[in-house]
Amino acid sequence: MHLVQLLIPVRDDAGRPFPASHYAELRTTLTGTFGGLTAYTRAPAEGVWAPDGEPPARDDVVVYEVMVDALDADWWRTLRATLEERFAQDELVIRAHEIRRL
Repeated sequence: MHLVQLLIPVRDDAGRPFPASHYAELRTTLTGTFGGLTAYTRAPAEGVWAPDGEPPARDDVVVYEVMVDALDADWWRTLRATLEERFAQDELVIRAHEIRRL
């Protein structure tokens, strides 16, 4: 079993919040495909990184996660490309952790 986490930005590069419909569509896709999701939306996480030789950049993100029995990497790559376009991101992080239910 895997826990798949999607780090979704809260604002665009100009600091404007993304439309609620962007998140609603993603929730619909994930719940329709996997039967549910957990969304950490109340206190956005902060991401900070320093591109080569540039000042540090910062993003606030919400985290969506789903548990899946089998990991379909092609499906997730396609979703990532769709979300990168929808949220105007050079790269959007989707990561998977192998887990064991206790």
